[in-house]
Amino acid sequence: MDFLSADSLPWLHGAQQRLRAALAAGRLPHSLLLLSAPGLGAEQLASWTAALVLCESQDPRPCGVCPSCRLLRADSHPDAHVTRLEEDAQQIKVEQVRDLIESLTLKSYRGGYKVGIIEGAEALNVNGANAFLKTLEEPTANTVLIMIARPSHRLPATIASRCLRLALQPPSTADAVAWLVAHSQITSTAGTADPRWEAALALAGGAPLLALELDTAGVAALDQDMRESLRQLADASVDVTLLADRWMKSNPAWRLAWLENWITQRVHAALGTQVSGQSAEPVRLPAALLKAKIRALFELLDAARDLRRLASTGMNHQLALEALLVGGRTALAK
Repeated sequence: MDFLSADSLPWLHGAQQRLRAALAAGRLPHSLLLLSAPGLGAEQLASWTAALVLCESQDPRPCGVCPSCRLLRADSHPDAHVTRLEEDAQQIKVEQVRDLIESLTLKSYRGGYKVGIIEGAEALNVNGANAFLKTLEEPTANTVLIMIARPSHRLPATIASRCLRLALQPPSTADAVAWLVAHSQITSTAGTADPRWEAALALAGGAPLLALELDTAGVAALDQDMRESLRQLADASVDVTLLADRWMKSNPAWRLAWLENWITQRVHAALGTQVSGQSAEPVRLPAALLKAKIRALFELLDAARDLRRLASTGMNHQLALEALLVGGRTALAK
């Protein structure tokens, strides 16, 4: 991943300035935890931070042209190491963590810093987390460890508490749409932004990079299909097993994201509050004060969120989705 791509993501500029100032003041942390939903550029920021640390130029850093920067851009820097989920794996294995730790204990090849990056750190298994803990407690000199995890991560407190946390936030809808228009070819015939970008952003949880990957025409088709599916479910005119099977075979992650947004809009409407145009926002009220209809919506929202959060585990997704749909009949009823 070319670290220079981080400069094209304006919502990262605040984090970049903070990290650059910390390095200049000699206060760059040994361990950094980037908390980010997918599609906000956490991987690009981690790569940029590695370049900031490893760059051999004095100003500006990272320069993009020094030997270290060129090695990074070629993905061949001997002092930069990235660990992530292996293909079809559900956990980052302890062997991967040990390999990373061993690489970081070696002397720097270029006489400067060493950088280790763990993408999807919430996928660390227990043994991997325990192996990594000693490195966090006693980091070697001139070593920077960067972990990327979702805000709802399940990292042990012993690990998270030893890192400086940097939470990435999505840009406003207006800023995100403006960025999407500038980085895509989709415009209306009048030359203005295609309003379907707002629908793509809502489905992507406000994350521009995810929205950019979506086919806006496909978003409209998904919206129509999901509304028809829920109508059939509420009317009991569709078999839950067949519906769950169809969802599993066609963009299940996007369907669950759409369902979260739809439920959230229903909750806001039922409570008479403003409907958010972005992803499902936390809405918490004492259950005793809620009408049964709204309580059913909250229960369905919790179930949808749990299913998305556990999607990377070994659970039976088909059965879990069937249970969600069966349990949601009351909430989905008109």
